[in-house]
Amino acid sequence: MGYYVMLTTLTDEGRRTIRDYPRRIEEVNEEVEAMGVEVLAQYSLLGPYDFCNILRAPDDQTISRMAVELSARGTLHTLTMTALPLEEFIASLEK
Repeated sequence: MGYYVMLTTLTDEGRRTIRDYPRRIEEVNEEVEAMGVEVLAQYSLLGPYDFCNILRAPDDQTISRMAVELSARGTLHTLTMTALPLEEFIASLEK
């Protein structure tokens, strides 16, 4: 299982949806989980991104498929980065 950080920005349509129906965020999280991606943490942000999502998925293909599916809806844009737990990073340097 890999860890990922996904930063998202809402489109105008996405902002209208969230304004009118804030619980839609929770519904999308359920849809993400059904795609095989676990939502570990989620934060609303101030600044150039609207949300920071900490995710876990079995592989890059699963997270990529989920990102494309969400982006194709036209309500958000994503930036997804692989995250390596600090303990694993340190261990890789000590080898």
